[in-house]
Amino acid sequence: MPKKLLTRTPRPSARQDILKTAQNLKMARSAHAYVRGSTLRFYNWLNETRASSLPEGPAIWICGDCHIGNLGPVANAEGKIDIQIRDFDQTVIGNPSHDLIRLALSLAMAARSSDLPGVITAKMMEVLVEGYESAFRPGDDLRLGKKPQSVRVALKTAHRRTWKELAHERMQGKTVHIPLGKRFWSASRQERKEITALVESAPARALLTASLRHREDDAAIKMLDTAYWMKGCSSLGLLRFAVLLDVNKQASESSDLCLFDIKEAVTAAAPRYRDAGMPRDNAERVVTGARHLAPHLGSRMLATRLLERPVFVRELLPQDLKLEIDHVSQEEALRAARYLARVVGQAHARQMDEATCRAWHTELARQRSKTLEVPSWLWRSVVDLVANHERAYLEHCRRYALGEQAVEF
Repeated sequence: MPKKLLTRTPRPSARQDILKTAQNLKMARSAHAYVRGSTLRFYNWLNETRASSLPEGPAIWICGDCHIGNLGPVANAEGKIDIQIRDFDQTVIGNPSHDLIRLALSLAMAARSSDLPGVITAKMMEVLVEGYESAFRPGDDLRLGKKPQSVRVALKTAHRRTWKELAHERMQGKTVHIPLGKRFWSASRQERKEITALVESAPARALLTASLRHREDDAAIKMLDTAYWMKGCSSLGLLRFAVLLDVNKQASESSDLCLFDIKEAVTAAAPRYRDAGMPRDNAERVVTGARHLAPHLGSRMLATRLLERPVFVRELLPQDLKLEIDHVSQEEALRAARYLARVVGQAHARQMDEATCRAWHTELARQRSKTLEVPSWLWRSVVDLVANHERAYLEHCRRYALGEQAVEF
C-alpha cells in the first residue's frame, strides 16, 4: 500500500481530515483492530438485542468499552502496580454483562487474528466465564495459575520502567520539549494559553502535588511544552494534548519532570440504565467511573474544562502501559481469557455487597446448556458479533484501505 508521509504538523483547522483518515486506516490493519475502533457498531448491536436475552445485572459503573487494549498495568500515587481497566471514555452505570460480552468479542477476534481454530474460541469463552464468576465468590482465588505471557511481560516492563526512561522519551538534545512529528502536532497560540492556565490552576496543582508522589504543596510548576497528541483509535478526532511540566525548576532531573495527558470527554454511546444517577458533565462522569472501576488510576484523575469543552487530566506514570495481545498460542489465549475476565470481575465486584455478588453470580449461570460450559446467552452474543464485525471489517477495508494513499501513523 503506498504511503504519503506526514512531513509537517497540520494546522488545528486541518486536523480532522487527517485524523479521520488515520482512524480508518488503523481500523483496517486487522479484524481485531477494527473491533477496537468500531465501538458504535457494538453499541448498536446491544440496542437492537432484546434485553430479556441477556442477564440483567446490578446497576454499577461499567467500562462500556472493555476490550483487551483497555486493560493493562496501572500504578497508583504510591507506585503500587496492578492490572486494571485503563480507559473510561464510555463508562456509564449500566449492565455489567455488556463489559463481559465486549471482552469476549475482543478475545474472540484476537484468536481469529492469531489463526487459532474455532474450538479454541469456544474454550476461551468457557474459561472467561470461569474467571469472571470467580470474582463474585468470597475467598475464591480460582488458582489462576501462571499469568499469560502478555501480562507477565507488561508487569515486568512496568516494574522496571523508570522516570528517567519516560523523561528520555520526551527530551530532544539539550532542550526539554515534546518532539513534533507524526504523533505530536503543534498547538495553537490559544490552545497553549488555555493549557497554561489549566495546569497552573489550584485543582491541577493539587493533583500534581498533593495527590501524586508526595511533592511539596508549594512546589514551583512551569509548563515547558505542549502539543496536540494523535493517540488512540475510536477517540481520534477529540481534543487530546500532551503537556510537559517542570516541577521545582529542575527539569534536568527526571523525578521533577512530568507529563500530563489532557483528553476531551464526550457523551457516552454505551447503553446505560435509564434511571441511573450519573454526573451530567462528561468529564465528571469519566472520573467518577474510573474511581469506582480502577482506584489506581481514578485517584490520579481530574475533571475540568478546556476550550469550553469538558476534559479529564491525569499525569502519565512510567508504569502505565496497555496490554498487546495480537498473536498468541492456544495456551496463552486461554490464560489471557481467564485472567482478564477475573480483572473485569474484580472491578465490578468491588462495587457490590455480598448479597448482590451472590445474586449476580446466580444470574450469570442461567441458560447454561448441558454440553457447553459457557452460558448460551454469551455464546450466541459472541457468534453473532463476530459474524457482524467480520463482514463489516471486510467492507471497511474495501472502502478505506484498497488503493488508498495513506498517511503514515
